[in-house]
Amino acid sequence: MTSPVLQMKGVAKRFTLHHQNGIELPVLDHVDLSVHAGECVVLDGPSGMGKSTLLKLIYANYRAHAGQITVQLPGAEPVEVTEATPRALVQLRRDGIGYVSQFLRVIPRVSALDVVADPLAEAAGDDPALLAAAREQARAWLTRLRIPERLWHLPPATFSGGEQQRINIARNLIKPKPLLLLDEPTASLDAANTATVVALIREAVERGAAVVGIFHDAQVGDAVATRRVNVAAFRENA
Repeated sequence: MTSPVLQMKGVAKRFTLHHQNGIELPVLDHVDLSVHAGECVVLDGPSGMGKSTLLKLIYANYRAHAGQITVQLPGAEPVEVTEATPRALVQLRRDGIGYVSQFLRVIPRVSALDVVADPLAEAAGDDPALLAAAREQARAWLTRLRIPERLWHLPPATFSGGEQQRINIARNLIKPKPLLLLDEPTASLDAANTATVVALIREAVERGAAVVGIFHDAQVGDAVATRRVNVAAFRENA
């Protein structure tokens, strides 16, 4: 069997509450999780159990207090996330990990079209043909996710919550990556756009992406999951 794209061994995370005399709040403990290419692992458990924290550990927004988090990209040396340099993490995120969070963070005054095209435009450099192709793909994604063309040249900060989330999804899925992290990507979407996102997730899995996701809607989770993991199991010793 091929090596997993993501492997977590003995991972633990706690938060220090400085405003409460430095009390330590354990969140996750002894996280052992492997995710292979072509899998969609859905994280289950009530709110507050550490599901989003787990994703942030993989993406290195949070640092683990113990354990190893290894990401294996095709044709590359494994990256130990907990020990990686800032430069290595930037490269890993650029080439290997897509992360759809619950919030869109973009530069003000940059158009929606450029926000979505940016991951492809970054790789295109100064090549006019590649830059044009990046923008054309961005138009296709905006169309598929039902963003009205009249909004394409406006900054997403002015959009509704559902529109911003669709921009977030397009930006993070337009460049295929081996590992995809999804934190409630359909939470603010209507039924039609939710169905589109389900289709996009299935397409990513079919092309061989390893997906780890959190879904507020159980039906969405059921529609995309190849395996489910209850995060409560990682709190028994926390």
